[in-house]
Amino acid sequence: MKFDVILPGTNHIPGMYEWAHRLDADGFRRILGEIDALGYATVAVSEHLAMPLFEVPRLGPYWQDALSVMAFAAAATRVVRIDAAVLVLPYHHPLRLAKALATIDVLSKGRLNISVGVGHAEQEFATLGVPFAERGKITDEILVALATLWTDPRPEHRGAYFEITGLAVEPTPLQKPRPPIYIGGNSKPALRRAARHEGWQPNPTDFSLAEIPPLLDYLREQPDFAGKAETFDINWIKPPGGAVLPGGFAEAGGTELKGHRERLVDAYSGEYRELAITRTVVEPPPAIASEGEYLDFLRWFAEEVIPAVP
Repeated sequence: MKFDVILPGTNHIPGMYEWAHRLDADGFRRILGEIDALGYATVAVSEHLAMPLFEVPRLGPYWQDALSVMAFAAAATRVVRIDAAVLVLPYHHPLRLAKALATIDVLSKGRLNISVGVGHAEQEFATLGVPFAERGKITDEILVALATLWTDPRPEHRGAYFEITGLAVEPTPLQKPRPPIYIGGNSKPALRRAARHEGWQPNPTDFSLAEIPPLLDYLREQPDFAGKAETFDINWIKPPGGAVLPGGFAEAGGTELKGHRERLVDAYSGEYRELAITRTVVEPPPAIASEGEYLDFLRWFAEEVIPAVP
């Protein structure tokens, strides 16, 4: 099992880690340094270019640029992998995105993961002039274009949405032939897309673990999945049900922490493993009130939980 951390403070969701809304560059460096030193597998960021006004009360208007944060995280770390949860591919021109992602991979010495989705916020698509109803087809074409741009010294791409010809494009990613790509989404097209790549991230996670098996069955039935059973990553970005510390971490006593540890280990070693989940997100309690308490939780989790999960 690989354990990931979503970097706090890059968005300002109301009521969520209010202390992280005040982080500056030094604060982000401190948190990233601890995540790196503690042995977590991946640090991830989220992407919204803007927030539809009706969503502002729930999600807030403040969302840092995902690619910029990924580059910052690459510079502030040495070991942990860099990812997004998720990049919305139709927001990006494939040439510009290929350049940005390849640069991050080179400067991180090959530590880039690429998790992508088709998006859901219609207002963002309308503002960018991207047809919302065609976002799946656009995503598929961008994935093809990225592969061409990263593997062909004289890339030629002519598709329904993009034409890229007569150009040399470097640098290419340090990871060959390209960084691993993980597909977010729960629809059948998303599952077919995931089967063509290295992993699947159920997203959004507005359903239970019990609903995953038929989706996995469909994914594994795809011809493109053949030969991937031992290497394919499934990333469930949701904590185990019932594993909560309602009063936060600092106020929890030894007995409460021991019980919390047992619930987590049982879930990761049991139902997660049975469903072939290979990656998950560590989610510190939302009641955490400071950067110090947040880092204490990450240290506790790395020392007490991770070594106990086979």
